[in-house]
Amino acid sequence: MLSQLLAATGVLALLTVAPGPDMAVVTKRAVASGAADGLRTAGGIATGLLVWGALTAAGLAAVLAASAEAYLAVRLLGAGYLVFLGAQALWNSRRGAHEAVAPAGRPGAGGTGESGAGAAPTGRASGNPWRTGLVGNLLNPKIAVCYTGLLPGLAPAGLSRPVGMALLVGIHAALTLGWLGAYVCLLSRARAAFERPAVRRGLDRVMGVVLIGFGWRIATAR
Repeated sequence: MLSQLLAATGVLALLTVAPGPDMAVVTKRAVASGAADGLRTAGGIATGLLVWGALTAAGLAAVLAASAEAYLAVRLLGAGYLVFLGAQALWNSRRGAHEAVAPAGRPGAGGTGESGAGAAPTGRASGNPWRTGLVGNLLNPKIAVCYTGLLPGLAPAGLSRPVGMALLVGIHAALTLGWLGAYVCLLSRARAAFERPAVRRGLDRVMGVVLIGFGWRIATAR
């Protein structure tokens, strides 16, 4: 049973580290609002996985995975949400280009005399970061397909199916939280560079395009 569990953990780890919408959402939030918000977003994503696990156990995820209409509805909602976040990032980059100049002419603004120091908060993401991560994850129907199609085959044979599935969902959520948390910590080390207005605008534009690209990919996936 231990070897099966280790093999399942390896598969889930590969799924966790693969770049996707969750990482893009965390990057956007951490760059815009700092490490604390990035970690809260990661917590929301991990909570979303636990919710999907509960839905799988209740059989609702299987219904979603089997129903073309339900899958399409959730897929389009998820794609729309990612496009909205991407458009928000692009708008923030455009807005920041104008607002970042204001503190430079007012040395006392923001309590500091540095010309770029007051620009960092201008692109701060709005909304609750935990809810952003949770909603983004819940609107990803591929999790339902993954949990209903993949986890049953990975569940250790020595455990009952519900216990094995619950264990794997918990492992997946823990791996996701650990991976995204470590990623946010790495981003925080480069925070000084992110606070430069030109870098901030560039990152907002890149993340905006990436999020819109993920949204388009989800919307057009078969």
